[in-house]
Parts: sequence; C-alpha cells; structure tokens
Amino acid sequence: MDLRSLRYFIVVVEAGSLSRAAGSLYIAQPALTAQIKKLESELGAQLLERSHIGVTPTQAGVQLYQDARRLLSDASAMRERIQRLPQGPEGSITIALPFLLASLLMGPLLAHLKDTHPRIRVFVLDDLSLMVKKAMLDRRAEIGILVDTHQAEGLVCQPFARESMYFCGQDSSGSVRALLQPPPVYGQAPTPATRPDIDFAAAAAQPLVLQSRRFSIRQQVEDAATRRGTALNVAHEHDSARVIRSLYACGAGFTFTPACALSDTPSLGSDWLVARVINPEMIRTYTLATSPERDRDSGTDAVMQAVLQALAAVAQRLVLTGRWDAEIVQTATPP
Repeated sequence: MDLRSLRYFIVVVEAGSLSRAAGSLYIAQPALTAQIKKLESELGAQLLERSHIGVTPTQAGVQLYQDARRLLSDASAMRERIQRLPQGPEGSITIALPFLLASLLMGPLLAHLKDTHPRIRVFVLDDLSLMVKKAMLDRRAEIGILVDTHQAEGLVCQPFARESMYFCGQDSSGSVRALLQPPPVYGQAPTPATRPDIDFAAAAAQPLVLQSRRFSIRQQVEDAATRRGTALNVAHEHDSARVIRSLYACGAGFTFTPACALSDTPSLGSDWLVARVINPEMIRTYTLATSPERDRDSGTDAVMQAVLQALAAVAQRLVLTGRWDAEIVQTATPP
C-alpha cells in the first residue's frame, strides 16, 4: 500500500464512479481498477460496492477513506515542513564575552545568525573579563572573547581584534578641551577620524571616575600611570558600571573607556568630550578562545564554525561602517 493507491481510492469514492475517477486522474480505467483490487488484496477487505450506477464504499471503505484523507493531509504537511527547513547547521552554543563588548556585538550577531542560520540558538554570558575566562575554563561556554589575554592554558586562542582606549566626560568649563590635540572638529558628530587625542598625563590629572583595581580597564590605566610615572586623580571609585556612567554623565568626573563602549555612550550635549588616549596609546586586545576538546566532525563543531565566521563578519562590518573604532585581526579562520 502506498500513498498513490490511497489517493486513487479517495478520488474514486468522491467521484462515485471508476470511469469518472479515471478521467480526472488521466489514467486508463483498467489500470485504476487494478490499483483498487490490489489495495483490497493488501488490506484483506472489500472496499467498494459496484453497481450499474457506479461504486459506493463499504464500511471498510468508509473507514479507509477517512483514515486515508488524514494520512495524506499529514504527509502533505510533513512535506511542506521539510521543504521549508533551511539548510545549514542546527544546535545551540554559548558565547562568553565582556559586557561592554556584548552591547556592541551581540545585537548585530544574533540578528545576522537569525537570517543566515535560523536553526542555531545562541546563549550569551556577558560578565567581567576575569569571569569570561573562568566560564571558558569551567566549560560553561563554547566560545569566549578574552580581554588582553593572548594565551590561556586549556584553551585554543587566536587574535580577534584590537581597539584604542578613550577618555570621556562632561567638560562644562572647556578646560580639558583646550588640552586636546588636534583641536576637535565643531559642527559635526565626531568620528574615529576626527576625534582628538589627549596625552595620558593630562587625562590622569583630571578628576577621574573609575572602577576598582579588579577591573581590567582600571588595571590598564594603573599600568599606563606607572609607565609614565604619573599619579591618578581618582575622585570617585565604584564597581558598578551604572554608577560610573551616572557620575561622569552628570559632570562629576572623567573616565577611560574602550572604543566598543562609545556607541553605547551617545553624546550627552555640547560639553561632552571624547578623546583617544596617547603617550602611551592604550590598546585593548581581544582573543577568541575555544575548547581544544571539541569534536571537529560533530554537528556541534559545524555550529561553532558558523558562529565564529558570523562573528568575524559582523565585527568587520561594524568597523567598516564606523560603528567600532577597531582593527579586526582575525576574519575567517576559526581557532
């Protein structure tokens, strides 16, 4: 018994005549009669009562007619579902990355994957830089983006991107703006090409709003101060990123922030100042990390490869469109 025989039987029952059914199916009546007899033989039951006016289904025929209609409907729905399925890998994966970078990357990445690989589901762990590394070592994430960590024991690492650090805050008096080099371009929104620079020593002398020393940005600022032999003028120290943002937004001080966070910190008025830090230039690096234990022949690895390639493509697009002042070091070959 096959679907074609069932379809023929349904047409015969609905037509009430073998000749009319054969005409609508564009087959010879003897061939159709043979199909019905074969179906009756396979099921071991008479399906049709034949008379000079046509055919009517027996009780077994009525039952088969009802069941066959449902079966053919289910088969059609199954075919449509299969045909609608997109090609490509299927599965879930977890990405761990610093929360500042998550604000820039994750929206475009998830939207991109929804279009290109809708059967991939991505979970995100956004946390402090130190906790991102721990999540990878604890195997709670398959992909990690590490900060200023070129190698990590137990992980496969590959350079991903590097970006400059910026100095920003409310400069209502204009005193800090006078220290910038070259002068800012007025009358247009600043871009990476037009943003001014500020000497680290000049930035360090301003009232600073910083997180504690357990945070990677503070550690980098401390290292730069040590290299320059410069003291930091810390006016406020808080661990909460929201408190830090509230303080510099209201003019209580200035802070250091990576380029990836600038898109998440829009201009807060004409007094808002953003300048790239130089002397020394402060560079923040990102490394892609994966577990060395993954099976490269598995479906999970296909998902990982697709996500890594999408991540590289999205990052490159953000740089090319000016949304991220960074240099993408890795663009195609996943670790």
